[in-house]
Amino acid sequence: MTDLLLATTNAGKRREFGRLLAHLPGRVVGPEEAGVELDVPEPFHTYHENARAKAEAYARVSGLLTLADDSGLEVAALDWGPGVRTGRYGGPDVADKVAYLLEQLRGVTDRRCRMVCVLALAIPGAGEPRIELFSGVMQGIVATRPRGEGGFGYDPIFLLPAGITTAELPEDEKDRLSHRGRAVQAATPRLVELLAG
Repeated sequence: MTDLLLATTNAGKRREFGRLLAHLPGRVVGPEEAGVELDVPEPFHTYHENARAKAEAYARVSGLLTLADDSGLEVAALDWGPGVRTGRYGGPDVADKVAYLLEQLRGVTDRRCRMVCVLALAIPGAGEPRIELFSGVMQGIVATRPRGEGGFGYDPIFLLPAGITTAELPEDEKDRLSHRGRAVQAATPRLVELLAG
């Protein structure tokens, strides 16, 4: 068994991935535990490219099997944006981002949206790390106001077909339905193979 480096410093993602990856053999470590301090730019126009850049950078420095993600909210009325710009959309503060998005959609009837996650798995070896990609999508609509205390980011306004937001779901249910949960489900057989080998 070996360690899996989770290449993120985002506290919300760390908690969520910690739950999603808890069933794996081996140990999931963060950058601090691996002694890695990096600031990897995400200048690309696709989730795949941004996730790949992070996974490659962290794997090169650490020598560890590395998992990185890029994810975003896509809203039909915003031409399926902000997408890869989600992290920079509406300001640095999460509450400001949510308020800004709701303001952009004031009076809009088509509130369809989706959350997208792409995982890049970097497998170190001789030369550059090999990259394998996995993805997950969760469909919903943007609520007219925040609801619920769970999750993080846009969860309080991401309304599922069942009529509740992802911030109102129990953690285990959110993990089963979420874009990150689905991406991890897709990646799990490969992760188990590599970590148990």
